[in-house]
Amino acid sequence: MIEARHLRVLRAVAATGSFSAAARELGCTQPAVSQQMKALEQSAGTPLLVRTGREMRLTEAGEALVRHAAGILAGLTAAEEEVAAIGGLRAGRVRLVSFPSGSSTLVPIALAEMRAAHPGTRVSLVEAEPPRSVEMLRAGDCDIALAFRYPEVRGSGPAAAGDWDELVVRPLLTERLVGVVPEGHAFAAADRVRIADLAEESWIAGCPRCRRHLVEVCESAGFTPRIDFATDAYPAVIGLVGAGLGVALLPELALVGAPPGGSWGTVRAKGAATVEVEPVVQREVVALTLPDLARVPAVRAMLDHLARASQG
Repeated sequence: MIEARHLRVLRAVAATGSFSAAARELGCTQPAVSQQMKALEQSAGTPLLVRTGREMRLTEAGEALVRHAAGILAGLTAAEEEVAAIGGLRAGRVRLVSFPSGSSTLVPIALAEMRAAHPGTRVSLVEAEPPRSVEMLRAGDCDIALAFRYPEVRGSGPAAAGDWDELVVRPLLTERLVGVVPEGHAFAAADRVRIADLAEESWIAGCPRCRRHLVEVCESAGFTPRIDFATDAYPAVIGLVGAGLGVALLPELALVGAPPGGSWGTVRAKGAATVEVEPVVQREVVALTLPDLARVPAVRAMLDHLARASQG
């Protein structure tokens, strides 16, 4: 009989490449990992791992079992949480992963409301940009993933659409992207600016998905942007713009946490000003989960609080 604890160990060995590394990740001893792998191979009736030098490699049977393990463990987690909630044994837990600008805006509000309404529920948070966050959800490493995607640009199809197949998608909000220019820039005091008017500028780009979308938007406006700097950290983008090193296109959520100094339009933040851009550029922000997990009361409650936070 294959046990869930053995599947968790097998996934750790597959991810790390060795018994010792898997033991460190799981917080147990190397002999314990070895014993559990022997027990799993006995249950499966076939070898699952072979040693190649210092690393462990999956056999064909091992690869098949790892592919199924994420769904099995997610289903088991869903069953355990739902039964526990129904039986009143505990309120449950929620593992949340979010992209950074969501972590600093939507998530704190939702977590505070969740704790007030369900103080016994344990919620953890880690940060990851999509598509990594979506991969973590599918692998069973989180229960809810905050993600975003951009609308179609020049027939390219909505980015990340295929990434969300067979997932439960809870729409949260649609936000504008805002132009960010140095405060001494010719457009700093403008109400709005055409993206095409920024064709000769140096650009500062964000995460890989954001960079691809920036290129698509600019190319649809008739030019290819010269990206001189790229960073996943939005404060770094604002800092680079404020230092006069280029212009950027950032989502509104990335600017909510900027230092005080004004409102949209001619806001000065760290030496930078924000202006509306034409044509309007937007992105869709959603919360994702697996169908089995969507029935878990704690996960469902967290989704509801995220939705309410996005409306505020």
